Amino acid sequence: MAKQHDPNSKLIAENRQARYHYAIEDTLEAGVMLMGSEVKSLRTGQSNIAESYASIENGELWLINAYIAPYMQAGHFGHEERRHRKLLVSKRELSRLWNAVGREGMTIVPLKMYFNDKGRVKLLIGLAKGKKLADKRATEAKRDWDRQKQRLLKQSF
Repeated sequence: MAKQHDPNSKLIAENRQARYHYAIEDTLEAGVMLMGSEVKSLRTGQSNIAESYASIENGELWLINAYIAPYMQAGHFGHEERRHRKLLVSKRELSRLWNAVGREGMTIVPLKMYFNDKGRVKLLIGLAKGKKLADKRATEAKRDWDRQKQRLLKQSF
């Protein structure tokens, strides 16, 4: 049977450069604390998480520098575009992230922002280690080889 597509679930923003600049070790889904005007703006698809990152400050996980466009109908009850937004994770996950960032020199990178099937905004974050220039070149070479291999297989059949 085909899986039913839920009209509430929808991709809002994706950080496509993250997998190029970082080696993603682990992923985690986090909730995001938002204002009403931010949710309305996200429903229209006006956001960008490409330049954002997540940080642990005062025992809480924060999304920093994520852009959510102002919602014009909100008037003066609107929101700041690049304010810090709190991410909701369990204490166990937060301590695991804190240990990885502190001891192993890793960073927390947002990968995707989306509405889940209940209509709530979720953020897929990745625990990542930065790639060196040689690693980026190797990734590019592997991707090019995979494309070439697919072309050759397609031509042979």
